[in-house]
Amino acid sequence: MVRRGLNQRDLCAMHSMLSTVCFSYAFLLCSSLLCCFARDTITYAGNLISHDGGETLVSAGKRFELGFFAPEQSSVYGSYVGIWYYRSHPRIVVWVANRNSPLLDGGAVLAVTDDGNLKILDKNADPFWSTALQSTSKPGYRLAKLLDSGNLVFGDSNTLSTTILWQSFEHPTDTFLSGMKMSGNLKLTSWKSQVDPKEGNFTFQLDGEKNQFVIVNDYVKHWTSGESSDFFSSERMPDGIVYFLSNFTRSVPNSKGRRTTRSPSDYNNTRIRLDVKGELQYWNFDVYTNWSLQWFEPRDKCNVFNACGNFGSCNLYNMLACRCLPGFEPISQENWRNGDFSGGCIRSAAGCGKNDTFLSLKMMRVGQPDTSFVVEDEKQCREECLNKCQCRAHSFVKGEVNMRRDRPPSDNSCLIWMDDLKDLQEEYSYGGPDLFVRVTIADIESKAKSCEPCGINVIPYPLSTGSDCGDPMYFSFYCDNSTGKLSFKTHNGTYNVTTINQDRRTFAIQEKDVADCNASTRGQIGKFNTSSPFKMNASKRWCDSNVSSQGLVEIDIGWEPPPEPVCSSSSDCDDWPNSTCNVTGNRTARCLCNSNFWWDGMALNCVQVVDGQAGGYSRKKKPLSLIVGVTIASVIVLSSIFLYTCIFMRKKAKRRESQQNTERNAALLYGTEKRVKNLIDAEEFNEEDKKGIDVPLFDLDSILAATDYFSEANKLGRGGFGPVYKVIFTLIIGIFVADKFSG
Repeated sequence: MVRRGLNQRDLCAMHSMLSTVCFSYAFLLCSSLLCCFARDTITYAGNLISHDGGETLVSAGKRFELGFFAPEQSSVYGSYVGIWYYRSHPRIVVWVANRNSPLLDGGAVLAVTDDGNLKILDKNADPFWSTALQSTSKPGYRLAKLLDSGNLVFGDSNTLSTTILWQSFEHPTDTFLSGMKMSGNLKLTSWKSQVDPKEGNFTFQLDGEKNQFVIVNDYVKHWTSGESSDFFSSERMPDGIVYFLSNFTRSVPNSKGRRTTRSPSDYNNTRIRLDVKGELQYWNFDVYTNWSLQWFEPRDKCNVFNACGNFGSCNLYNMLACRCLPGFEPISQENWRNGDFSGGCIRSAAGCGKNDTFLSLKMMRVGQPDTSFVVEDEKQCREECLNKCQCRAHSFVKGEVNMRRDRPPSDNSCLIWMDDLKDLQEEYSYGGPDLFVRVTIADIESKAKSCEPCGINVIPYPLSTGSDCGDPMYFSFYCDNSTGKLSFKTHNGTYNVTTINQDRRTFAIQEKDVADCNASTRGQIGKFNTSSPFKMNASKRWCDSNVSSQGLVEIDIGWEPPPEPVCSSSSDCDDWPNSTCNVTGNRTARCLCNSNFWWDGMALNCVQVVDGQAGGYSRKKKPLSLIVGVTIASVIVLSSIFLYTCIFMRKKAKRRESQQNTERNAALLYGTEKRVKNLIDAEEFNEEDKKGIDVPLFDLDSILAATDYFSEANKLGRGGFGPVYKVIFTLIIGIFVADKFSG
């Protein structure tokens, strides 16, 4: 067999075919490579982003994406141009251009226009948003670029790396990203709702005057990070977040307490967002857990700035979170009962006098003092405040001895609050120096033997925290002076006292019991009971399993009115008028009430006996003439009413009897007349008939009424037996002959 070789023509044809195939593969490969590298810039020459086309910009490292979007789960808020994390599901938007001007129709584009600005144009080429730069004669040099930091920068193409004319980082919406700096006029503004990017009610920014971050709700301060000073540190916000917000210009402490700096790359996968509810949230991204919430504020109702108003203290662990300081009362009782504490409290009585004293409060948070100065000791600080009528509170900060020889010890400081106390919170975990609030003595001592206040709790008589105050029968309380906490001791254990209501003679205690907060056991307090003079009100209790991840059961307990006060000498009864120190039957000396007086445990006083009977408050005797006059007048009035009633009832009975007689006689007359007519018609009646006809008898009253007292108008004529009158009865008009009546 002979192999046939390829001629030149066949070789040329084969080469041409291979060239075509290779070119096709090369074209497809290049096309696929171009598709893989998405663009991150917009230029002037027709290189734009179209709403209908669905094009987007993607940063070089595929971290962020820019394009048109509509909010998730919403079809009524239109569409926007925004930046979001690349391929995030659900979409996490970090910036919105036209947040207050949504596009309601399609056909819009994002493009560099003839005047050299980056604009959003609708289908009619009308601008919806713009970078608002000065016009340029060379728009072809302008471009916008999306960076891996999430920043959209805009400027001239040949100087963009060094000179940025406009950037989204200087115009944030609700999110803070690494590379931004929260200073000057920069602020975050929350969305209006979870699906509406329009500007909401909350803003977050730096308060440069007080060197703190603040959240504002419609011009009202909602939250603060805490002012930076020796007395108050920014404990509400971690140092790492402060470092992040300051664009890494502040140092932060490490685990050993030394100041150090961190790399900005440590925050590449973090963001801060101002939520629609006014929460400042710190998020972190992890490849395993995705986005997770690391920190947020305000985290509870007490962390909201001045949650209980001026002179109102907030306690997260109480059923009623807010209460006024001792010596103060709510400005609006109605608002306070309805749970609106924003109005705060006002002083019950005017202060600034010799009767003023100071209430010691422990572990309290309070706003920044108005002034501070160096003092020798705590006594001098107290006197400085007491001598100033405008001084509301003071605090003494003792200086510290420096361990280093090259540094002198710090001085003692006196902090003074001249304005109303704000942002008060009890049981503050960060603690701080004691706060002494100015009050009047009468506001915290209801009786001579009342115990001293324990923190914010005023202890009314007869409750007792020791042998030298209150009544020994009520010695079931303990005050921890180091923390200002009041406890109630029973054979079951010791419980924290949250509130005391002197008017209702009740106090509330708390115990932690997760099981008791379950629906199956709620309302049952089987293991807790009290003994006289205390009684538990099981129907009034509060259970909250959301606090400290444990159930807090709040129980209401009342106390019975006390007996006479205990005394050891006659001078002890000077504060209890109309009483004398005597020994009772159980050999206990008490201030027993004098004769004609009786001990009222409700009023905590000796009250006068009234009319030989105990049990009422003393009343002055009324004059005898006044008593006699009132008695006579009462008898006259009652007698008049009785006589009038009798006369009225008698007349009413007579009228009823007369009417009944008239009706009865009319019925008889009608029946007799009918019988007479029947006899006449039957021609059986003769004048000689000796049998006669039964004629009805009428009494004089009926005849007088029927003839109108024999009036001439009713007279028909005269017969053989006398005048004839027309009579009128009910329903019947009859005629009869009547003799003249005498008398």
